[in-house]
Amino acid sequence: MVVGELDIRPAEYVAIVRGTPLRLTVRELELLTALAERTGRIVSREELYDAVWRQPFRKSDRSVDVYVARLRHKLEEALPGCRYIQTHFGFGYRLSCD
Repeated sequence: MVVGELDIRPAEYVAIVRGTPLRLTVRELELLTALAERTGRIVSREELYDAVWRQPFRKSDRSVDVYVARLRHKLEEALPGCRYIQTHFGFGYRLSCD
C-alpha cells in the first residue's frame, strides 16, 4: 500500500521511503500498517491497540502513544518537513500525506 512517498509492504515486513527501507520494529510496522489501512481517518488509541497488540485496551496503557512517537520520529527523519501522523487530542491519530 502506498501513502504519499511511503510504500508499505506488510507481507514483506518493510516500509520504503524514496527507495530506502525504514528501520522499523515489527510492532512499529504493524502500527504503520494499521494506520495506513485507515488513511485519512482518525483512529482511536483503542482501535490501534486492538489491531496491533490484539489484547483488550487498558486506559492506563500508553504503549500506543510511545510507539506513535517513535514511528513519527523515524518518518520525520526519512522525510524531513513531512508530518505523516497527526494527533487529534481526545480522539486518536490520523495518517495522511498532507
